[in-house]
Amino acid sequence: MTEAPIDVGVIGVGHLGRHHARIYTELASTRLVGVVDRDRARAAEIAERCGCAVFESVADIAPRIRAASVAVPTAHHAEVSVELLRAGVDVLVEKPLARSTAEAEAINRAADEHDRIVMTGHTERFNPAVIALQRAVDAPRFFEIHRLAAFSRRSTDIDVVLDLMIHDLDLVLYLDGSRAISVDAIGVSALTDKVDIANARVRFESGCVANLTASRISAEAVRRIRVFQSRTYLSCDTGARKVERYRLTLTPAGPQIFHDMLPVEEGEPLRTELSVFAEAVRTRRRPAIDGRQGQRVLDLAHQVRAAIDAERARL
Repeated sequence: MTEAPIDVGVIGVGHLGRHHARIYTELASTRLVGVVDRDRARAAEIAERCGCAVFESVADIAPRIRAASVAVPTAHHAEVSVELLRAGVDVLVEKPLARSTAEAEAINRAADEHDRIVMTGHTERFNPAVIALQRAVDAPRFFEIHRLAAFSRRSTDIDVVLDLMIHDLDLVLYLDGSRAISVDAIGVSALTDKVDIANARVRFESGCVANLTASRISAEAVRRIRVFQSRTYLSCDTGARKVERYRLTLTPAGPQIFHDMLPVEEGEPLRTELSVFAEAVRTRRRPAIDGRQGQRVLDLAHQVRAAIDAERARL
């Protein structure tokens, strides 16, 4: 027997939320009931496009849905998520999970108290190139990661660490698997009153070291992850969705370096993410990147921010 679609809503239909709404209408596993946005005209536009209703508030939509995407500005993640969780709604919260560790803890506590699911929207985990990279990573020793983007007024309510670098902090935690034991970082403001360019060096319990650079005022877009491990070098371009591998192999003729391109499947990362979320809602199983993992990444991001503040104070 075919499962009935899960009734879902989207809270916040701006740059990211509108894509959540679109994909929910396309998935067989979900039915988009409605959207909520403080910009009534924008909500009406998206609702008309997606064939759903507009609701005035979270309180109005909550009784009508089983699950929701929270894509409001980060400052409101905790408030909106906790209200939904208390109303019995499972939530997928766009990254970062919250502004602070205390707010992230409030979200996770509400989920525990009301037996609800929280998934954090670290969409890059579902990038086909990252999936291919993960299959090839074995005991990484060093990461060199660059994420550079052109300036946009979107997400200027948070700094570049929570806006961009947090993607890669999540990926390093995921690929290495151990906890961070030391963080050094520097950062500068350029076009906003917050840090717009940052570099962090993170050492992990495994002995692995990650050097991460993030900028939101770059002339060109760069999303590249380089991984060094025993006899293997991997270069992953998550924008172009290409993964190259160089391997040192001992042959009868002597050491040789072999180069190949790893197979990368097609797919829209956000579509995969929302499918995984819907499956977690249906089966009641812990989703990939649950609220506690989202909080763990946020904790590391705040360690980076603290290291930047300490360096600034020293100078």
